[in-house]
Amino acid sequence: MDNARVYKMIFAGVYPLYINKAERKGRTKAEVDQIIFWLTGYNEQSLQQLIDDKTNFESFFAEAPQMNPNIGKITGVICGYRVEEIEDPMMQKVRYLDKLVDELAKGKTMEKILRK
Repeated sequence: MDNARVYKMIFAGVYPLYINKAERKGRTKAEVDQIIFWLTGYNEQSLQQLIDDKTNFESFFAEAPQMNPNIGKITGVICGYRVEEIEDPMMQKVRYLDKLVDELAKGKTMEKILRK
């Protein structure tokens, strides 16, 4: 899938997939939300507004209140790519979120996922 198509994808369409992935592995929506809040600086109310407004991924990340300063500590492979080597900054942010949700589904502790 090309980057432009990913950027235009509606976050509200992908968000339930993140939750389903986590819940299938015994994790919770609250944990997915915690990851999103940690990564982007959104809170429960602002996240719900993004969902209601059908915000696309490009706007989701461009308008994030505060990307976490520890974002550079997110490393590893997701969808066949090393997240730390992705050159497109917007695609890298999308893959960071994918990677964190993947780590949650694989049973990592929240402390490790949130790079504490």
